[in-house]
Amino acid sequence: MRAFVQTCDTIAATAKKLEKIQLASELLRSLPLKEAARAAIFLTGRAFPRNDERVLGVGGMQLYRLVGELAGKEPGHLRDVYRQHGDLGTVAEQLLGAADRDGDVSLSEVADAFRKLPSLRSPAQKHALLSSLFARASASDVKYIIKVITGDLRIGLKENLVEEAIAKCFARAIADVRRANMLTGDIGETLRLAARDALASAAVTLFHPLHFMLAASIETPAELFDESPGAFLVEEKYDGIRAQAHKSAGQVKFFSRTLDEITEFPELTEPVGCLPGTFILDGEILAWQDTHPLPFTELQKRLGRKQDQMNLWEQHGVPVKFVCFDLLYRDGETLLDIPLHERRARLDNLLAGSRDSHMQVAPSTLCHSSDRMTELFRASLAAGHEGIVAKAPDSPYTPGRRGGYWFKLKEPFATLDVVVTAVEYGHGKRHGVLSDYTFAVRHENQLLNIGKAYSGLNDKEIAQLTDYFLRHTTQEEGFRRVVEPTVVIEVAFNNIQKSNRHSSGYALRFPRIERLRPDKSVAEIDTLDRVAQLYAKQFAHAPLALES
Repeated sequence: MRAFVQTCDTIAATAKKLEKIQLASELLRSLPLKEAARAAIFLTGRAFPRNDERVLGVGGMQLYRLVGELAGKEPGHLRDVYRQHGDLGTVAEQLLGAADRDGDVSLSEVADAFRKLPSLRSPAQKHALLSSLFARASASDVKYIIKVITGDLRIGLKENLVEEAIAKCFARAIADVRRANMLTGDIGETLRLAARDALASAAVTLFHPLHFMLAASIETPAELFDESPGAFLVEEKYDGIRAQAHKSAGQVKFFSRTLDEITEFPELTEPVGCLPGTFILDGEILAWQDTHPLPFTELQKRLGRKQDQMNLWEQHGVPVKFVCFDLLYRDGETLLDIPLHERRARLDNLLAGSRDSHMQVAPSTLCHSSDRMTELFRASLAAGHEGIVAKAPDSPYTPGRRGGYWFKLKEPFATLDVVVTAVEYGHGKRHGVLSDYTFAVRHENQLLNIGKAYSGLNDKEIAQLTDYFLRHTTQEEGFRRVVEPTVVIEVAFNNIQKSNRHSSGYALRFPRIERLRPDKSVAEIDTLDRVAQLYAKQFAHAPLALES
């Protein structure tokens, strides 16, 4: 572990990408193959490979208590140190290092602890296992073990740079390394393949989900055609759950964007299972009624339900539909590199015989101008969708990346003028400023919280507001401060859902700060009645779809 720790510290100390890659490569080259594979996984900030669905089940507060216990420090002291660093791993190193701890655990010991953690049911068992591991480790070891557990090394080394380090270590082509890692979903296995010059043998493995191809945001259709003149396939942008469907030998599984299995929609299993052959589909699960979609809030009611609840919902609840828009694999052939228009043709062929109401191919229109794309955008909004996705017809499927092939255009559902009622310290580079804002709407003589936002303001605005909020705090709650309700902001959001998390009874989905509103007083912010009106408006969609 010591070599891993020293390398991570050195990587964190440089801002130069090539130096980071060189340092990671030297570490991997210095280790036995088995340990190098473990190190590669840990360097991505993960305890397990991407294709591994296990979770450690260890929360930040549990780690916080454990560090305090080992360091013999009171919560107040930990809180002060955390404010200095904004990173629990660094806090642990500082507090445990002061105790002059000297230890060293191996990468295999850490990997073995991670392997055991998911199977331990009680917090006490997890606490005991980690306490034993930390007791044998140095303060620096503990720092990086915690960083891996929390999923962020904060050394400026992302998975794509680890791929480059593997390519450099074994003198392999970076394109071959990236493709193998994309197909296997396991950077450790990719390293092993690179070591024996077998990257070409990497193949799609059914029921191990691929990362989804992503779309880059654009502001207007004109922007897209100015930069990339030509034609685009335009599809509706759905407000549901992006899902990948894998089918083989009668077995069907759905996976989410986080690569977790989706089990809440059993009625979709049969229609997918009835399609011929073996395949992987990319699409969206939507709440659907008659000819048009329903808001995501309807779909969300089913998430996390137990099996008996899901069966009851299937019989009496809102129907769902799986709308497919890509085919990634079929009958032993990986289709990622063939053009989108050909993948779409094969998708149409696969679903040609299906008449099940739970499935359909996403309608698409070939568009040659910004004016036509604007028409399609407005039609999609009127149909109850988020906007549109424009795709280059010859585009390959590039998992996990936003290339220059797919573009999304959407607009906020609405905006609200709200007032900030509480603030929190941020994370990472914003750990020393108050950058997370809880906000409220008016109801009679009360202010009722409805959400929290942390994006949309620049560093200068955040610094000015931090100074203001520190001087106008009415109650300090550790990382959180209740503040005088005087700062009005305008927030945009995608939709509204009912929620018990906030005193208003509602929550905004994907809220972001549009701008500060110093021109408005608290008496002028939006009301709970306005929120209720917008919530009801979500369900009044006109069924208008894109032409096929």
